[in-house]
Amino acid sequence: MSEQSMKWHAGGCHCRAVRFEVLLPDRIEVEDCNCSVCLKTQNAHIIVPANRFRMLCGEDALTNYSFNTGVAQHKFCSKCGVKSFYIPRSNPDGVAVTWRCLDDPYGFESVEINAFDGVNWDANAAALANKSKDQASEAP
Repeated sequence: MSEQSMKWHAGGCHCRAVRFEVLLPDRIEVEDCNCSVCLKTQNAHIIVPANRFRMLCGEDALTNYSFNTGVAQHKFCSKCGVKSFYIPRSNPDGVAVTWRCLDDPYGFESVEINAFDGVNWDANAAALANKSKDQASEAP
């Protein structure tokens, strides 16, 4: 998938203190995880390579939460409490953008929501392992 077939989508937290852009294709896959934190926050997210994510403002407004192995870095707005993105344990070299924190989460040709069994994370993590790898240079 070439970068030309993708476009930048803006998003952020509820109070707009945190703003970002993420480069996404017209067809996206959303991971709907049931791990202990995603289930409670209803976090459905899109994992992308770090080079397809850019902060626009609000880095100073972010608060970090980490648990268990400490690899995942959950970023919350310190003003409104919304987690609009985080660094996932499955792809620590990437970014997991909260789908519903995009300004237009339905503005895609296709949105495929995949259930991810995060309760049994160790048995299922391999399914997400390459989400942060840029597939742009590979043939379809």
